[in-house]
Amino acid sequence: MSYQIDDLLYLMQRLRDPAHGCPWDLQQSFATIVPHTLEEAYEVADAIAGGDYSQLSGELGDLLFQVVYYAQLGQEEGYFDWDHVVDGITRKLVRRHPHVFPDGNLRTPPGTLKIEPDQVSQRWEEIKALERAEQATAPKQLSLLDDVPRALPALSRAQKLQKRASRAGFDWDQAAPVLEKIAEELDEVREALASDDHEAVAGEMGDLLFAVVNLARHLDVDAEAALRQGNEKFERRFRYIERRLSEQGDEVADVALQRLDSLWDEAKRHGL
Repeated sequence: MSYQIDDLLYLMQRLRDPAHGCPWDLQQSFATIVPHTLEEAYEVADAIAGGDYSQLSGELGDLLFQVVYYAQLGQEEGYFDWDHVVDGITRKLVRRHPHVFPDGNLRTPPGTLKIEPDQVSQRWEEIKALERAEQATAPKQLSLLDDVPRALPALSRAQKLQKRASRAGFDWDQAAPVLEKIAEELDEVREALASDDHEAVAGEMGDLLFAVVNLARHLDVDAEAALRQGNEKFERRFRYIERRLSEQGDEVADVALQRLDSLWDEAKRHGL
């Protein structure tokens, strides 16, 4: 027998049972669960990046459990429940895909209405803009940036902010001016360093990183994925250095930088 979603929902209710539940789970709140949710999302991404599909199902289960957890907390607080979550996302996706559900009915048999891919993207953004306006609870200045989540990794959020601004025409047409901007920001980092002002250095470093993300976007490179690849490359090469030094009876901390650089180049020659 295979367990179904109803079984998972029941399990969650049992874990949060005030009289007979799990003491740890009973202590949790929306805020305390967030770090676990982010960790599980990254583990899904890691499994995909590593091609570890035998583990992906389990990682997706862990991530699904986070959604179930929030739904249980929402039900206890009287905010929403699992049915509200499922109903909300289904309605939203039906609404955002008028080319698939032209009459707004999920169960309408597939028709023959076709539109071009660029029209799909344009319509998606138009519908999201209407949703943002509808969700505004008080009169305020609406912005294209309103629903870019603050909890996103900084590189991913920078890229999304830039893409939103680009739709309004606030963007360069080519990558060359972005390279000039990076050089300008690097000069400003040097100036901040010369002033010995740590706060200014941190601010200029933020500007420099933001400009580098902009270059990645213009080159059609996902900045977050690119940095993950860079991290993995560094890790492979550093582990190679550690391994080679261990074979020679040495440790990284006891070796001159020149020798470490030589081993780094050796790792590169080995394709690491």
